Order: sequence, then C-alpha cells, then structure tokens
Amino acid sequence: MFDLNKIYEQVLFESLGPMAELKSASLVAAGNHNQGIRLDSSEGVFFLKLNFDHETDTLKKEAEGLDLLRGATFLKIPEVKGCGRVGDYNFLLSEFIKPGRIQLNYWENLGLGLAHLHLSNSAKFGLIEDNYIASLHQKNLPTDNWVDFFIEQRLEPLLGKAYFERLIPLDFLRKFQDIYPKLESVFPEEKPSLLHGDLWSGNVICTSEGDPCLIDPAVYYGHREMDLAFSRLFGGFDTRFYEAYESIIPLEPGFESRMGIYNLYPLLVHLNLFGTAYLPAIERIINRFIK
Repeated sequence: MFDLNKIYEQVLFESLGPMAELKSASLVAAGNHNQGIRLDSSEGVFFLKLNFDHETDTLKKEAEGLDLLRGATFLKIPEVKGCGRVGDYNFLLSEFIKPGRIQLNYWENLGLGLAHLHLSNSAKFGLIEDNYIASLHQKNLPTDNWVDFFIEQRLEPLLGKAYFERLIPLDFLRKFQDIYPKLESVFPEEKPSLLHGDLWSGNVICTSEGDPCLIDPAVYYGHREMDLAFSRLFGGFDTRFYEAYESIIPLEPGFESRMGIYNLYPLLVHLNLFGTAYLPAIERIINRFIK
C-alpha cells in the first residue's frame, strides 16, 4: 500500500529542512480537487494542501496570491511555508489556522480589512501572470479598460469552455454575448483594486483569537465591486460587514442592479466545474439585462 507519510515527510523536508520530523497527520478537508491535511511536526503544526492537478503550478499560484494579499491588508492571511511538487502531488504548506469562535467586531474587521485591500491599486486591470480560480485557468492579461477585461479575460474564456464541453448550446452562447455591447454603461468607473477573487463564506475562516482570516484566493486587480457581489452570491455576509466596508469606501448608487452582471463570472465558474444546475441562474440574469 502506498505510504502517504513518505509524501508528508518529503514536503516537510523540502519546505522546512532536515530538522522537521513528522509526528502525525490527519485529514482536515477533502474536496473534489484538493485535500487538506493537518501535519503535526517537530517544527510545529502546519496545513498541507495536496492535489493531482495536471497543471503543476496551481498551488504555486495560490501561494503567490496569499503572499500578495498579506502585503496589502491587516487581515490574517496564512503564512506560506513552501510549495512545489513531490511525486505526482502538487503541494502547498502553510501555517495551520486553529479555528475559534467569532468575537465582537469580527464582521466589522472583515469589512474594514477588505476595504483596506481594495485601496491597493494598480495602473491596469489584471495581473503580471495568469492564475487559477479553483481548478480553472484564470486569464489576467493587463488591460486598461474594465469592460474589455471583464469580457475578454473573464466571461469569454469560460463561456467558450462551457460551449466546447457541451454544457450550453450555440443559441445560449449567442444570447449571452448579446449583453456585451450594453456593459459599457453598467459599471461605475473605478481604479483597478487588488481583489481576493473568490470571496464567499467558505473562504473566510475564524482564527482561535476570533478574527477573520482569508484563504483560497484567486487574486487579480479588478473592479472592487466584484468581491462585494461574489460575497452576496451564496447567502452573503452579516450586514455589519457591508456597513463597515462602506464606511471606508462607499459603493456607487445602483450596485444592487448590477450585482448579477458581476456574478456571471463565478456562476460560469460553477457551471464549468459542477454542471448545468447553474444555467437557470445565469439565464435569469441575462434575461433581466437584455429586456
């Protein structure tokens, strides 16, 4: 039988050096793409993420995203200890965030911390390199205009992938593309802001001190309302989060009406990852917008 402990030991060796000895390992999370393992070692407790992805840099890009976030917000971001490849596994080793109970001002601090993050700006929308959202390739070609970036780097690649994978028919693809000429008048003008990129409740955890911690980013410089819209897609956060955020950077009028357009991107992500159950939500947004 294959001994996973050998993999864990090699990860510790490559990340921390020869003095790091494995004491125990336990499964923390098992998704459809990554496994999360707690490693107890002579050098401390760490969180190990593993996958078999044929794209060998998926976790390397995640590590780079965590480092970028850490330099741009006071929110807790797990410290990266190492990343690379051992055998057939891609790995990312980071500090272990011991879970705790939400304390007073948790939601306010999350809102203020996200606003702080969004005040980190760039001259262009995108990023120096492409990366990933979940297991999907995420294009980040630096672009001057948000609408062009949103269409060409976000919507079109995943729309085309869904068509190629026969998740949508040609008439649906063309109907979706009918919204593109209308987008120029939808979005308020904003500087490119550093985004978490995959901001939903599953990617915010509570530390042992009761503070919010951001994990699993898909970073790029984009329209800051993308993060806010994404946070509302699957139930949303406590209202204190949004109030605290807007105390620093108020949203322009009409956010509620354009929120669905932003969320076409994460819905396309879910369509490509999990199938056609997400098509009705996409179609409802398109139908509202093209009336």
